[in-house]
Amino acid sequence: MEGEIKNLAYVWFTVTASLCYCYFISSKFSKGLFRFMSLVPIFSLYTVLPLSLNSAFFTAVAVFLITWLTNFKLLLFAFNQGPLSFDPTKPPLHIFISIAALPIKIKQNKNAPTAQNPKKLPLNLATETVAFAILIAVIREYKDCLPPKILLIGYCCLAFLLIDLLVALSSFLVRVLLGLELEPPSDEPYLSTSLQDFWGRRWNLTITNTLRDTVYNPVRSAAVAVLGNKWSSLPAVVATFLVSGLMHELLFYYVTRVRPSWEMTLFFVLHGICVVVEIRLKVALGGKWRLPGFISVPLTVGFVVATSFWLFFPPLIRNGADVRVIEEFTFFGELVKEKMLKFLSYRPDFQLTFE
Repeated sequence: MEGEIKNLAYVWFTVTASLCYCYFISSKFSKGLFRFMSLVPIFSLYTVLPLSLNSAFFTAVAVFLITWLTNFKLLLFAFNQGPLSFDPTKPPLHIFISIAALPIKIKQNKNAPTAQNPKKLPLNLATETVAFAILIAVIREYKDCLPPKILLIGYCCLAFLLIDLLVALSSFLVRVLLGLELEPPSDEPYLSTSLQDFWGRRWNLTITNTLRDTVYNPVRSAAVAVLGNKWSSLPAVVATFLVSGLMHELLFYYVTRVRPSWEMTLFFVLHGICVVVEIRLKVALGGKWRLPGFISVPLTVGFVVATSFWLFFPPLIRNGADVRVIEEFTFFGELVKEKMLKFLSYRPDFQLTFE
């Protein structure tokens, strides 16, 4: 564990130092080719940096945050677009690093109301953390006894909670420490009424916004000249899902170090094609006829869950990535428990209060 902590410290020190280079050196170049060329070494570094880690969980997080999100944000930055662009003013260094390295998005309209619509399910950072810990404990204890489908449903819940916790925790820390108004990380994806609603407006909005800027918008602009406005969004949607699939494939290759089976890519391409079909059906129906929510929500969530059973989770289970992650979280939980008990033995008068 101590060795992995040193590896983590090395990774994040390297990320911080390289982002300082981007802030002070690359930003001096005019947007376009020269700034892009100055960032090529950083792209390469961030692609191999997660290989410095041994933990399955920490490797996955490093690929997600650095190899995927930060590289994509820096690609936009090369052309003075996206969240790191300096128009109209250059942000302070610590803001630049936070936006580049964390899965957050600063709220664009600061005058808009900050209060969100109340959630239909009472899930927040605390309840999701407790639910995640309980689910990890149950799966670890009864994994061999659970029916395969029930186990896969548990994995779906774990995947949702893990991504939501990672993004929500990053947003919480940045909001508290830097005082920034941030966009919400997700919007109750389990209430999605269509695949377009799930992927475009509810689930993991940080990735959605990044892919929209780096893949969807450029592909759609290029397709307009060939297909016209009516059809240009369709190849853009498929290209976006294809890139997402390839990035997930890369992430799990880094975790398992096993040759890809391409099931992960097929999962996202399949969803991209289904979203295209949805779009065309809505156009054909004039947007006037929709299924009621008590039908469309179970159909949407059921399709996402069923296709994840078929294509998303099997390569992870075959290569034991699920077991490694559960063991790592169990070890971490035991370590935290041990440290807390040791602390309380030195401070028997310590009381935790909430105001």
